[in-house]
Amino acid sequence: MPPKIAVVGCGYWGSNHARTFSELGALYAVSDRHHDRAGTLAAMHGVNSMEFDAVLADPAIDGVVLALPPQYHADHAIAALEAGKHLLVEKPIALSVADARRVVDAAQKSGLVAMTGHVLRFHPAFEALEAMIADGELGAIRYIHSHRVGLGKFHVENDALWDIAPHDLSLILALTGEKPVNVHGVGSAMLNQLSDFAHLHLQFPSGVRSHVFASRLNPYRERKLTVIGSKAMAVFDDVAPWNQKLAIYHHKLWEDDNGWQSEMVDPDYIDIADGMPLTRECEHFLDCIRTGAAPRTPVSDGLAVIEILSEGTVRHD
Repeated sequence: MPPKIAVVGCGYWGSNHARTFSELGALYAVSDRHHDRAGTLAAMHGVNSMEFDAVLADPAIDGVVLALPPQYHADHAIAALEAGKHLLVEKPIALSVADARRVVDAAQKSGLVAMTGHVLRFHPAFEALEAMIADGELGAIRYIHSHRVGLGKFHVENDALWDIAPHDLSLILALTGEKPVNVHGVGSAMLNQLSDFAHLHLQFPSGVRSHVFASRLNPYRERKLTVIGSKAMAVFDDVAPWNQKLAIYHHKLWEDDNGWQSEMVDPDYIDIADGMPLTRECEHFLDCIRTGAAPRTPVSDGLAVIEILSEGTVRHD
């Protein structure tokens, strides 16, 4: 039997978690302060609708998934860990470095599985990109830049940087394997006092540099992560068709008497395995509970992302 999971928060993303864990045969209960919403979702999947305190007190529940407004994540995460429940908490895991550290400290004290919901780390295209870099196919990594732009959603509590950039920062930190030594942020607020456009410039100890551009006020949708290596360049495009999501460019670049020269070539599209990232993430969480293995995206990863967000946030009066 798979571990029994309770999903806390029955909004858009919580509903996706509930559906996925139900398909995996692991959903036991759902919880939401809006009882009607929780009841509807519970009936849809044939499980219990429970108050959060009841979730914590139920010994049948092995793990808790938190998909709440982010200002509630830290306190609920700590309560779940102190109640002996394994934890998967959506990003961002908190809205301050201090609260994120509280979550990490509680996880270390508990000895339980405590995982951040950085779902794109489980995308087959990103996993293929990681493998190619590890095998040296791109050579030494020089620069990484990401564009994650579109229209909406507009949140009262957090700006475009906090809402959108965690996805790309988690990928960049995974590829570099290190924390940045320098973070510089630039933001612009158009609708209110929260940034609708945000740029982050990162410098890493190895010499790798990176740029993140996030916008929720953009006329078109783009989800691209580009990696520049000494041998080749790669683009993970999550908007592209499945068979074109990971492209490798072997552009030629050389120096002669006339300076630097280049020659562009068509991309090679890499075959990637089938699989929904959220399903793979949820399966990984269940496997970690079963085996006691450390998760690939621990809450310490969530803390590292929040440290960068905090340093790069631009305040608008």
